[in-house]
Amino acid sequence: MAITAQMVKDLREKTGAGMMDCKKALQETDGDIEKAIDFLREKGMAKAAKKADRIAAEGSTYIEVDNNSAVLLEVNCETDFVTKNDQFKQLLAELGKHLVKQQPETVEEALQQNLHGDGDKVENYINSIVAKIGEKISLRRFTVVNKTDNDAFGAYLHMGGSIGVLSLIEGTTDESVAKDIAMHVAAVNPRYVSRDEVAEEEVSRERDVLKTQALNEGKPEHIVEKMVEGRLGKYFEEICLLEQNFVKDPDQKVKKYVAAKGAAVKSFTRYEVGEGMEKREENFADEVMSQMKK
Repeated sequence: MAITAQMVKDLREKTGAGMMDCKKALQETDGDIEKAIDFLREKGMAKAAKKADRIAAEGSTYIEVDNNSAVLLEVNCETDFVTKNDQFKQLLAELGKHLVKQQPETVEEALQQNLHGDGDKVENYINSIVAKIGEKISLRRFTVVNKTDNDAFGAYLHMGGSIGVLSLIEGTTDESVAKDIAMHVAAVNPRYVSRDEVAEEEVSRERDVLKTQALNEGKPEHIVEKMVEGRLGKYFEEICLLEQNFVKDPDQKVKKYVAAKGAAVKSFTRYEVGEGMEKREENFADEVMSQMKK
């Protein structure tokens, strides 16, 4: 029987096993999905199956630096407790080393790569940790950054990895400067490095909103334009790193601090664990009441 991509996808969703393992299981069982599930279970490849539909919005960020390359990654799990587990910490380290060396383009590509050159895929390694720990664990995202010998990485993990920031500073090799910027980004959470990065469409939309607000406040039309430009400056301070007051010295802007070091901010990436993900809402009182009714 011909094995289709949809069949492989369905089996993968049911078992949590690797894509190629699912394809092989279907081939071995002539496309019978129930027998394929049993095949994977017998081979120990579907131990993570029951975890597949659980919410994994906890976890940790991690940074690996290797000479002129660095990676910031996020791995999710179900409970914050697991992030203290030595096996979970080892998983972060192994993934960091792999990603910074191989520099895959996507998570999907990374999962299908060999981890140690011995044929064992990254995805299978993660599933083996899932089987040991007993929670759903997944590599959510990563960003690889490369620099020259004249630049510096700033690596900062806040609260054990709940927030991770990787900055790239040009014009200096002083990592303390780069880390200062990373710490600022962790605290203030800017969206852009500078005004130049903000799309004109976004600026125009904000300008229109501010103009309408000013007119609604009854301000004379001849001074509205000046007011709008002033308020637009405040808007840039909220979203642009270089326009913000430096957290370690609020009396100066970030751009002034960086310029004084003869440097420039090239980029930054900020991950906050679980941002944008659905999180499980648990109510202890409700849980106790439900148990009492049984």
